[in-house]
Amino acid sequence: MGSSAAESKVIELYKAAPKIYPKSVSGRFARLRVFTLLVTQLVFYGLAWLQWNGRQAVLFDLVERKFYIFGWIFWPQDVLYLAFILIISAYSLFFVTAIAGRVFCGYACPQTVYTEIFMWVERWFEGDRAARMKLDRGPWTREKLWRKGGKHAVWILMALWTGFTFVGYFTPIRDLAVKVTTLSTGPWETFWILFYGFATWGNAGFMREQVCKYMCPYARFQSVMFDRDTMIVTYDAARGEPRGSRKKGVDPASAGLGACVDCSLCVQVCPTGIDIRNGLQYECIGCAACIDVCDSVMDKLNYPRGLVRYATENAIEKQWGWREVRAHILRPRIMIYGVVLVLLVGGLLSSLVLRNPLKVDVIRDARVLAREVEGQWIENVYRLNVMNASEAAHRLRVSVEGIDGARLDRGGLIAVDAASNASGTVAVRVPVGALSPGTHPLQLIIESEAGGAPLAVREKSTFMVPR
Repeated sequence: MGSSAAESKVIELYKAAPKIYPKSVSGRFARLRVFTLLVTQLVFYGLAWLQWNGRQAVLFDLVERKFYIFGWIFWPQDVLYLAFILIISAYSLFFVTAIAGRVFCGYACPQTVYTEIFMWVERWFEGDRAARMKLDRGPWTREKLWRKGGKHAVWILMALWTGFTFVGYFTPIRDLAVKVTTLSTGPWETFWILFYGFATWGNAGFMREQVCKYMCPYARFQSVMFDRDTMIVTYDAARGEPRGSRKKGVDPASAGLGACVDCSLCVQVCPTGIDIRNGLQYECIGCAACIDVCDSVMDKLNYPRGLVRYATENAIEKQWGWREVRAHILRPRIMIYGVVLVLLVGGLLSSLVLRNPLKVDVIRDARVLAREVEGQWIENVYRLNVMNASEAAHRLRVSVEGIDGARLDRGGLIAVDAASNASGTVAVRVPVGALSPGTHPLQLIIESEAGGAPLAVREKSTFMVPR
């Protein structure tokens, strides 16, 4: 076509990110991450095996439509509690993030926790950063094969155990263990064990920081919860610049340099591969690995710690000390979050403490709304569906109030087992002529007669008199 023709240009919509090889690091924040990891995994893997009153302490039995949480038993009708828990979780996240940034991501997020565990296994088989990079660049040999194969074998076993534990919260885990060992799991149990295991293996073993950077929505809207008094991992540019290498013992001021020796270790230990010296970035998960490694470098040079530290933007800009930072923690938005959170938690706990585990639905018999019997009584029939959300069986006695002369003719006793439901039919009779035609309000009182703590429920209904 001529020289004036437009040249073709390829526009890449996605650029493959280079593999990140985080370097191991030790320090106070690394120890805190290990402690948090051990606590969260002890709860996750251990809680499923804990027994309570002869059954699994925490079990979400979807088949029976009952949720067991220690001594509490919840039915689908208790979905309001789930809504409360979700709202409290969201406000807790807002509250913590507004104070201390993405500490949840850095210390307790399942993606971070399992990535850390998988990296421990990776380092055990392949070595630290330099050794892993060398191994990946090298040809496939017998040593590389067993190191890679051993790593993935352990990863897969851990992932399958994680999937098994996850399903164990929905199917009694002791029964599930028998099914797994006898290869008799159902199709849905098999699917979810394999699916959750595959997701764990893929996310923690391969995708890692890609999940945090591209898939997690929290990284995208975190800036809404940040302000200039939010604690974040930050680099003190005023102290660190200009950066440059120097010999140990050299006073940086005499050399015209800042405290940063430009060793790039803060980049090497970062699990998302960012340079904290470039300022706040959405990829930063607040794990503080860069703080630990920078403090170790400062210790070797006999410089004060804190070149990279937890601080606020205002503290860095105005060179505040920890006293001034603490003074700005209780700002209006934090107080609002805190008050709302306390009210929500208080409301949930009060509701649980005052919760009546006995629930009764009163349904009028649609076949016989009202009838005259024995020439002297008007009779209405009611069906009572009883749900017992306690750990004790109850024998329930039914009585009636609200209408003078009303009495029960039959069905005054209902037995219901622990964590079970039952139904019964009661007939209420009123003398003929005692009430005018139409509907009249009454109350059915259901009280526990024996067995466990006394319970009582009052349910409103109506008594119908034919014309």
